[in-house]
Amino acid sequence: MQIWTTVIQALQLITALTMIGLVLIQHGKGADMGASFGSGASGSLFGASGSANFLSRSTAACAAVFFACTLALAFSSNQGRSSAPLTSGSILDRAAPAASAPSAAVIPGAAPAASLPATGVPAAIPAPIAAPASAASK
Repeated sequence: MQIWTTVIQALQLITALTMIGLVLIQHGKGADMGASFGSGASGSLFGASGSANFLSRSTAACAAVFFACTLALAFSSNQGRSSAPLTSGSILDRAAPAASAPSAAVIPGAAPAASLPATGVPAAIPAPIAAPASAASK
């Protein structure tokens, strides 16, 4: 099963990169044909309007393969977990874990809880030290 998962992941990566390239090559609806394939629209590889159809269909095919790979990976991921007793069924069917008591918030730079008085009220904040009188007179 691991080999198939690796193959699907590689195919998904290649498809995604190809799709990115195809989208970047395409031109916008307002741009003329010369914006992406040179100045001569009729001299392009696919004709005057053939390149738009080819690029659009190629992008749609890559998107379909990409979505199929995504669904296959999701399905294989779910199949691997269904044999475990704790993860069987939907997550909505499982009981919620018991709520634990909220932990005390830790404030950076605050005194540890052991140094607080037993009442839970912090000790008085000391007053700032006054400047010496000689420095204030200058």
